[in-house]
Amino acid sequence: MVEVVAIDHEEGTAEARAVEPPELTVAIAALPDRPVALGDRLLVRIQRRGKMLFGEIMRRLGQPVPALLGRVERSGKSFVLRATDKRVRDDYLLTELRGAAPGDLVRARISHLRRAGKGLAEVVEVIGPADGPHAPSAIAIAEQDIPVEFSAAALAEVAAARPADLTDRIDLRSVPFVTIDGADARDFDDAVFARPQGDGFTVMIGIADVSWYVRPGSALDRAAYERGNSVYFPDRVVPMLPERLSNDLCSLRPDEDKAALVCTITFDREGKELDHRFERALIRSVARLTYERAQAVRDHGRADGVPDHAVERVRNLYAAWAAVSHARRQRAPLDLDLAERQIVLARDGRVQAIATRARLDSHRLIEDFMIAANVAAAERLASLSVIGLNRIHDPPDPVRVENLRTVLESLGQRFAKGQVLSAGQFNRILAWAAETPWRQLVNDAVLRTQSLAVYGPADRGHFGLALRRYAHFTSPIRRYADLVVHRAIVHALGLGPGGLFAAGPVDLDEIGDHISATERRATAAERAAADRFVALFLSDRVGGRFAARISATAPFGVFITLDETGADALVPLARLPGGPWRHDAGQMALVDRHGEILRPGVPVIARLDVADTLTGGLLCTVLDYETGPAPSRAGRKPAPRKGQRRPRGRR
Repeated sequence: MVEVVAIDHEEGTAEARAVEPPELTVAIAALPDRPVALGDRLLVRIQRRGKMLFGEIMRRLGQPVPALLGRVERSGKSFVLRATDKRVRDDYLLTELRGAAPGDLVRARISHLRRAGKGLAEVVEVIGPADGPHAPSAIAIAEQDIPVEFSAAALAEVAAARPADLTDRIDLRSVPFVTIDGADARDFDDAVFARPQGDGFTVMIGIADVSWYVRPGSALDRAAYERGNSVYFPDRVVPMLPERLSNDLCSLRPDEDKAALVCTITFDREGKELDHRFERALIRSVARLTYERAQAVRDHGRADGVPDHAVERVRNLYAAWAAVSHARRQRAPLDLDLAERQIVLARDGRVQAIATRARLDSHRLIEDFMIAANVAAAERLASLSVIGLNRIHDPPDPVRVENLRTVLESLGQRFAKGQVLSAGQFNRILAWAAETPWRQLVNDAVLRTQSLAVYGPADRGHFGLALRRYAHFTSPIRRYADLVVHRAIVHALGLGPGGLFAAGPVDLDEIGDHISATERRATAAERAAADRFVALFLSDRVGGRFAARISATAPFGVFITLDETGADALVPLARLPGGPWRHDAGQMALVDRHGEILRPGVPVIARLDVADTLTGGLLCTVLDYETGPAPSRAGRKPAPRKGQRRPRGRR
């Protein structure tokens, strides 16, 4: 059973959001003797009906005074609150403004729940303008209640902090580490160095020693724990640590002495780890490189902005990575084809472009070295019988696997039952789909099949990475989980102050649950802000036509993904040509009486009708679509059908 809070209500039905996990929403059928109103807390039993989740009310837990985030709007002589949450469809009449004006983003308390007529609300906090260039991130921060300000005690600790010296650490300043990050990066968690070693390589991964500055039980520690992680938006970062730590004392900036926890790994020529060790050190990066410049050195032998002394360092890194990447391919981790959307802002904060972020070998190089260090951290703690905080990714739930099997069978591809699942099996499905029109559909379906990765002391491995044991060690500036692992290593190896149990016993189950929740909170905020930035970008193109593909179907319509921006939009049934359409859950498609089929992956031409900058919602009308090719029942590459193009608007 799951505890939920009603977030919308209509006569006879309600929608509720789970308290944990917050991204889970369910539909509730309200009976005459069990009415449901906004803000009701309920204990429900979840049932699946096709692709929909329904909650059967088991017990009413109470009715808190609900609050909503929204924009103040004028309605005649009155003022109303329009919610930022697109699932709250009705406005609320504002009885108290407290200085708010039309266009302001406010937090309001609901004083009268909507059972008949318009609900009543009163403003409790004015956040700022709802239509400014920074409104999307401001709304996301307020919606998710993400802490922004640091306590006076935490700031006092930061002010008193001083750069680390060689106390309790070795001197590795002669090792020519380099950092490789994005061009817009401001905090540098990691620096790397590689050299040939016999038939293999030695790789050194230096990670910012945040545990030296943020001690267990301190005000800084409490602030970092509350946040759990940094939150990244196109226009700002809400950091886990104050800026003097994240961008200064802890950041591995070039030509500065910095405290680091260094993981040194020896690999053979095929990328197999032979040995590793951890040391607390003082290091000095010799160059700050971007991914693009490191890639240019790989491709062209040198690059503008890369000093000559760093070129040889980059070449050694790529040579070592060739061995490590060979071992990764042998391991066969899950290889999803997921494009990363990048929102590019102009100097005035307005959205200038939405692009797909390039995926370079330099990205993979850093990822593979960081994964190797993360594995080494988990293995070292396990070898010393010290309980740490692991990154756990369980195998997919059988129900989700069955849903994937249904999708694949509808496309003519078999996925055998009863087999022990591995990431490699999903990779074979993805490789098949890459040669078909259903590539994106299958990628999305495989992604939905995967379990949610969490933090905890359990030692269950990482399914997606195909690893027996895994921890997060390489980003302590922005993730509390990594800070905990650093402290565990400091404690286990006796590397000086700041160990895990320095302030007393630690409940790793509780820490894992908390930071797993803050990670989900950050993800929800980042996605919501991105949706609103995209809506802002598209708001002056309402009425325009866009190439898109159907990404999902539902009884009420289809969702499409616009090719140009990667944005998702809703197309209700009434805005689809042809029909009438009915939803076929077995085929995961809409079917009309003539046998026409709309399924995920089908290309469409859509008109943008609404770009709601407050909620981030996009509403479209499909003007034209392609019916096929039809899936091959034998799983072969499908052949085109005649009459592939359907005339626009044909009835």
